[in-house]
Amino acid sequence: MTTIALFGAGGKMGYRLSRNLLRSAYDVRHVEVSEVGRQRLKNDLGIDTVGANAALEGVDAVILAVPDTLIGNVGREIAPQLKPGTMVVALDAAAPFAGHLPDRLDLTYFVTHPCHPPIFNDETDLEAKSDHFGGLHAKQHIVSALMQGPEEAYALGEAIAKVIWAPVMRSHRVTVEQMALLEPGLSETVCASLLDVMREAIDEVVARGVPREAARDFLLGHLNILAAVTFGEIQGVFSDAANKAILFGKPALMRPDWKRVFEPAEIAASIQRIT
Repeated sequence: MTTIALFGAGGKMGYRLSRNLLRSAYDVRHVEVSEVGRQRLKNDLGIDTVGANAALEGVDAVILAVPDTLIGNVGREIAPQLKPGTMVVALDAAAPFAGHLPDRLDLTYFVTHPCHPPIFNDETDLEAKSDHFGGLHAKQHIVSALMQGPEEAYALGEAIAKVIWAPVMRSHRVTVEQMALLEPGLSETVCASLLDVMREAIDEVVARGVPREAARDFLLGHLNILAAVTFGEIQGVFSDAANKAILFGKPALMRPDWKRVFEPAEIAASIQRIT
């Protein structure tokens, strides 16, 4: 049986993983430094935590469900206790990309991250429709990378990823560098920034007299159909008026060189700020 040590088991992300791992065939050892987190695991899931030393004894894989800023410190603390071949699983590309994992060539490094449930889906269950983050009821896709280690280790990493992010649809294999392009590049620098602009745009039209509820309903409804056309979810084209609005609106909103956010130096700088 594969033995897993889950660090940060009672935290925001770790708690989700702890719950999903309960339904797995893995032997999981839960590590949590926060008393609040330990009580939450015990009261909600019936899970008893153990100390780091006990969790790492003879372990096959370690999942670091801790903040990006702590991965370097935690990694350095546990590295001396890991036997060669142990898999270390990171849940985000930032710290691995920035070189914060221990300098141990005899360890396997696996990085995995959820895509989160897509806007366009076939969920009919109310709980699934309300599971926007994923990992509870809604199906989602995932991305994973074998950063370091033997090729055959990828199968174990992907199997663990499919459990912690369940229920999973497509499982995409990428490199750590490609994952960094996806996040923070695509998902946060681009998508989150533009969504924040949309929220500010609602505030602006409200300040100019439009009722807030009307503005929100109008934007979210149009976001649904415009995204469906843009990303090929349905067959359709924009109206002439919409095309003209894009032609004149995009230069007003976007710098001509905005794609530089995907340049290696920009991605590295963004990750440095995160970590």
